[in-house]
Amino acid sequence: MIDRIERGASSPTATLLGRLATALGLTVSNLLSRPAAAERGVLRAAERAFWTDPDTGYRRRQVAATPAFPVDVTEVTLPPGARVAYPAETYAFSRHLVWVTDGTLTFHEGVTVHRLTAGDRLVLGEVVECAYENSEDEDCTYVVVVAPV
Repeated sequence: MIDRIERGASSPTATLLGRLATALGLTVSNLLSRPAAAERGVLRAAERAFWTDPDTGYRRRQVAATPAFPVDVTEVTLPPGARVAYPAETYAFSRHLVWVTDGTLTFHEGVTVHRLTAGDRLVLGEVVECAYENSEDEDCTYVVVVAPV
């Protein structure tokens, strides 16, 4: 699959990227990040790595994912009706914080369901399968902060 992605023969989904990153011992942010010209100072919006899931339209833009900064920060826009699930292993070696900046996010943390609105944040607990879902009629934008354990 990695060979097909590298050759442009396949466009991976967010779920597949989560599984690949986990298998390689990386975060999805590290897997998708392009080396920035400078790890310090200003990084313009146009210079930030951007990726869209071909199946759901889920869009992620890197805010920070460099060796010089100890956490990954990713801005995500989840379109109406989209759902993106990640296996439990994705959360095994890191701590995750989800902060909703616009819209409503239904977050499935194992069997627990959290309904988060603009301004709400959630720090994940147990290592379980999780899913991000937008069951509303408008985009939902949230920020994911991933820190190593």
